[in-house]
Amino acid sequence: MKRGSTLFLKIAVFVIGTPVLALCVLLLPKIAYEAIHEAMNGAWLGYVIIGLLLLMYGTAIPFYLALYQTLNLLSYIDKNEAFSEMSVRALKKIKNYAVMISFLYVAALPGFYVIAEWDDAPGLILIGMVIIGASMVIAVFAAVLQRLLQEAIEIKSENDLTV
Repeated sequence: MKRGSTLFLKIAVFVIGTPVLALCVLLLPKIAYEAIHEAMNGAWLGYVIIGLLLLMYGTAIPFYLALYQTLNLLSYIDKNEAFSEMSVRALKKIKNYAVMISFLYVAALPGFYVIAEWDDAPGLILIGMVIIGASMVIAVFAAVLQRLLQEAIEIKSENDLTV
């Protein structure tokens, strides 16, 4: 394949990663600042918000690791190594990172519920559930691709042995 055949997908990966980075650098520290002041004034809700912010920062790590594995997978495709064990391992890691994000947000749903009840914002719970759903869709998609790629590699190796 030509080197630039996956350029659009690589750009898309960077476009996906940029808003999350902006959220982590610009918006979440402001929310944390307000939550710390709430907690210092004796409001227990500040501690819930701080816990959720730590969770959001914690899920940014597997998110960016999954994006890195996606870039690796695209580089394997550029090098004509799409049907290799390295690609299967990259898909497996992407699947594991997506499942990790889902489980972290499932654990955080009670915190989202507490904040939504306090602020009378039921949409907050929906946002948490959308993140869980999107992560699970990515995990299932990566698992299906991993399985198909593994079978294609096995068929290719069998064909190479018979020739």
